[in-house]
Amino acid sequence: MADARKLPFWVDNILLPTLNVLAAFLVSGIVIWALGNDPFEALSLLVQGAFGYQEAVGYTFYYATNFIFTGLAVSVAYHAGLFNIGGEGQAMLGGLGLTLGVFLVGGSSPLLAVIFGILGAALFGALWAFVPALLQAKRGAHIVITTIMFNFIASSLLAYLLVGPLKRPGGQMPESADFPDGVGLLQLHDLLGMVGIDYENSPMNISFLIALLCAAGVGFLLWRTRFGFELRVAGQNAGAARFAGVSVSRMTVMAMMLAGALAGMMGLNELLGEQHRLVNGFTQGAGFVGIAVAFMGRNKPVGIVLAAILFGALYQGGAELSFDMPDIQREAIVMIQGLVILFAGAMEHLFRTPVRNLYGRLVKKGAAA
Repeated sequence: MADARKLPFWVDNILLPTLNVLAAFLVSGIVIWALGNDPFEALSLLVQGAFGYQEAVGYTFYYATNFIFTGLAVSVAYHAGLFNIGGEGQAMLGGLGLTLGVFLVGGSSPLLAVIFGILGAALFGALWAFVPALLQAKRGAHIVITTIMFNFIASSLLAYLLVGPLKRPGGQMPESADFPDGVGLLQLHDLLGMVGIDYENSPMNISFLIALLCAAGVGFLLWRTRFGFELRVAGQNAGAARFAGVSVSRMTVMAMMLAGALAGMMGLNELLGEQHRLVNGFTQGAGFVGIAVAFMGRNKPVGIVLAAILFGALYQGGAELSFDMPDIQREAIVMIQGLVILFAGAMEHLFRTPVRNLYGRLVKKGAAA
């Protein structure tokens, strides 16, 4: 007989998050109605703007790619008992490492430049997370404080480099020189064109597939390997981990470096896939959105991917909505995003008790029958 106290996977990881999102949209609809607009028309335009045509789908998944990387960075640290708020800074330094890797090879080999760029992104992101991790492991400095401070340091460092040593020759904007010709990731429409499928141009590129591979790799690492088991034990009960011979300090450092590498790879999508140069502020807050994505996805790879797509849809659909309904300003879209974060993150247990009680009654009724 099923345990009435334990919710099945589909209830805990699909039904409850769906109810939270629906509650967020309900409250958003009430606010939109109070502003004098039709909430059903607004929702229709938002969905149409996110998934209604090929270019919109491309933009939705383009935004989602950033959030998958940063969401995974939060999740890996969370399973080690750490709250990584440094995804923004780690992504910035990852972009710097990517750029240096590309310029190191130059135009001699575009493929090799892409490979060096990917490795540079992961390496610099990991190294930027290493110092806060070491301070936590060896000195007890709280990871939340140090990662927040490292975000500011990363932002200042990147700004300095882009108006100084890495500034485009003769340019006035805080950006680097363009990457050499041919250095970049394959776009979705180009990839589909190779197999005879016409698709509208969009910035979506194969970094989305790389993000999915990273999600699958994180899932395998955490739940199918000894390292992942030790990491989760260290996060759930440090005392028990030490008693079992697991070095909590080592797990802290390794988990944060892995998280930093994942956040650093966000630059693949923005820089190698779209900008083809290092631009100041290219992260656009994706490191912080990754926190909401991770917790909305229950810190599991599949949930993170789905939550990232939802936030990608809110970004793309929200832009279309504000264009088609001028009365709904960009701030209203941010409000909807905030409500989703509120209900799916801070209030994620809002429906858990009534759903558990209902599920328990159904289980008991089924057993009695």
